[in-house]
Order: sequence, then structure tokens, then C-alpha cells
Amino acid sequence: MSSLNQPFGLRPSFHPSGLDRAVALTDGIVSGYTSDILKGQPVKLDTTGVIQAAAAGDAFLGAFAGVQWTDTTGRVRISNYWPANTAYVTGSCIAYYYQDPAIVYDIQANGPMAQTTLGAQSDFASITAGSTTTGLSQCVISTSVVSAGSSAQLKIIGLTPGVDNAWGDAFTVVQVQVNESQFNASVNAV
Repeated sequence: MSSLNQPFGLRPSFHPSGLDRAVALTDGIVSGYTSDILKGQPVKLDTTGVIQAAAAGDAFLGAFAGVQWTDTTGRVRISNYWPANTAYVTGSCIAYYYQDPAIVYDIQANGPMAQTTLGAQSDFASITAGSTTTGLSQCVISTSVVSAGSSAQLKIIGLTPGVDNAWGDAFTVVQVQVNESQFNASVNAV
């Protein structure tokens, strides 16, 4: 897998406590929100307390996990991604996302990563990339780690186990945690 460029966004791997459950937020996305939000894409809180897609460099909550809503025709919809410009019946949208900063995620890099990147920090690359056919994010972690004393969105904590993944592979898959969380006291949440 890590010799092929097949990104999958942020995929929860485990939580130190064993609980890596998604949070459900009623009316968690603004009706008519104008951007796709794909499964595995980083999300953040906006100033009204709903989630939206995070941008490169943003402090964020975690990864989007899916959504359900009743559309304006009365049909219940369940999807692993939020289709841009979708309107829904008020009170019917439930957005699911992972928010615990202790969750460990797997994510593919946009190139080779060496073992020397353990403990380093890096930002997302191609943060909004993905497929509306599969509903899956294709965001990746940048191989350009930040210098000492600087901060980035993700902290690299390990290599994702697998017979087809090794340090230095063409598209290394690494384990990361949210480094710039909106719930961190040193980061302004909104």
C-alpha cells in the first residue's frame, strides 16, 4: 500500500483507552453548507458551534465520520460524506465526527517519510481532496515537517503496522495525533 499513492484521509486506528467513538452533533452542519465534507477529512467548529471542513493550517477537532439528514422532500439520507449545498429539514441533520485528541489516526504521506520524523509535526497536504463517488477523503500528511519550536496540525507518533508499509516507502503510511486541537487551551477554538 505505501508504495502506491492511494490516500484515504484520517482513519481512526485506535485510542489509548480503547474507545474511539464518533460524536453525534444534531444540526451539526449548516443547511446548505457550500463545501463537500468527506469521510476522513479534518473538521473544525465554526463560530456558531457547527462543524465545517478545516483548511490547511487550521486548528481542528478531528475527522469527519458521516452524516444523516431528512432532505426537503422528506426522504431520510445517510451518507459517509456531506454533499455541498444540501438543504435539510431543520432538526434532522446529525453529523458524526471524531473529536478526542488522544485518538491515533493512520494517514498516508504525500511522499516518503523516514523514521527520523517520529515525534515531528507536519500539516495536511491536499486537505480537501477526495471523491464524491466513494465519499472518502484523500487528504494526506505533508512530508515537510516543521522546524523545532514551530507547531503544525499533526504529530507523527509511529509507523502504521503492515507488511506493505515501511519507513522510506514511496508513500509511507504513518500514525498521527491531532496536534493543533481546537480543544487545546493554547489554541483559540473559534
